[in-house]
Amino acid sequence: MTMHDALRYSRQIRFPPVGPEGQARLAAGRVAVLGCGAVGGAAAMPLARAGVGLLRLIDRDLPEASNLPRQICFAEADVAEGLPKAVAAGRHLQRINSALVVEPHVVDLTAANALDLLDGVDVIVDGTDNLEARYLLNEVACRLGIPWVHGGAVGSEGRVLTVIPGQTACLRCLVPEPPAVGVLPTCDTAGIIGPAAMVVGGVQAAEVIKVLLGQVEATAGRMLAFDLWAGQWRSVDLAPLAATGCPTCRGQDFPWLEGRLGGGTTPLCGREAVQVMAASGGSIDLAGLAERLAGVAEVSVNRWMLRARVEPGIELSVFADGRAIVAGTRDEARGRAIVARYL
Repeated sequence: MTMHDALRYSRQIRFPPVGPEGQARLAAGRVAVLGCGAVGGAAAMPLARAGVGLLRLIDRDLPEASNLPRQICFAEADVAEGLPKAVAAGRHLQRINSALVVEPHVVDLTAANALDLLDGVDVIVDGTDNLEARYLLNEVACRLGIPWVHGGAVGSEGRVLTVIPGQTACLRCLVPEPPAVGVLPTCDTAGIIGPAAMVVGGVQAAEVIKVLLGQVEATAGRMLAFDLWAGQWRSVDLAPLAATGCPTCRGQDFPWLEGRLGGGTTPLCGREAVQVMAASGGSIDLAGLAERLAGVAEVSVNRWMLRARVEPGIELSVFADGRAIVAGTRDEARGRAIVARYL
C-alpha cells in the first residue's frame, strides 16, 4: 500500500475489521453491479469510495429526468447527453476514485450472456428492478459459486439478503416461484422515495465489503427488512430454508439460466416504456440503421445506442446488443409492433 493510499483510507483502516490487510483485499476486489439505477448506484458509490479495485457495471437502460430524485450516480447533464447508465455511472465513479477500474456493459442480462458477464468477480450486487433478472442472477451465482447481495426497495420499504452459495438460503429458497404479474407492489404502483433506495444500497455495500474481507458470518443467512416511514426494522433468520435447500442450491435445476423460463418483452419499472429483445440476437450496425431511419424520424446515435422519435409521443432507443426500448407506451403488443415497423 502506498503512502497516498494509507492517508486516503486512514479512517477506514483504523476500523479494526478492515485494517491495512483488509484495505489491500478491497483493492484487489472485483465486484459486478447488475443495474446502475437507484439501488445499484447507491451501492456502487460507497464501494468506489472504499477503494474496491474493479466495478463491472451492467445496465440496459439510459437515465431520464424521473430517475434523478433517487439515482445518485446521475445528474441533469447525463439526461441531456443521453449516455447509457453504465457509461455515465462509470464516468462519475472514476471521478471519485481515479484508481478504480470500471468495466461498463450496456447490455441486458440474459440466459445467453449471464455466465460470461458475471464470471470472474468476487461478489455480485443486485441492483435490478425485476424478478426475472434476479432469478437468473441467483442461478448464475449458485452455479459459479459466487456470493451475491440481493436488494430491493419500493415505497419507503427495503430489504437486503446476502447469499453465499452452499452455505445460506438463496432467492429460490425464499421465493420458490415468481409471483403472478401485478401481485407485488412496484415503483409504478407504490412509488419510491430516494432514502429507501440509498439505505438498501448502503447496506449492500457494507455486505460486499464483509464478503471481500471474509467476515460475512454475522449477517449471512439473515434478511434485513425495513420501513423508513414507519420506523420499523427487522432481521429474518433464513437458516431453516438453508437447511432444506432448493433444486438450484443443490445444483439440480437452473430453468432461467437454461432458457426454459424468461425472455421476451418486458415493461420497465418506473417508466412508460417496454423493452423488446431482438428475435435474431447479435449486434446491430447502429450507423447503418441511423441512415435508414433518417428519412422518417429525428435520429441521434453514438457508439452504444441510437435514439429515434418515430411517432408522436414515441421514442425508440436501439442498443448495439440488439435490444430496443420503446418509450411512450407500456403496451407490450404495441412495443413489439413499433419495433417490427421500424427495425
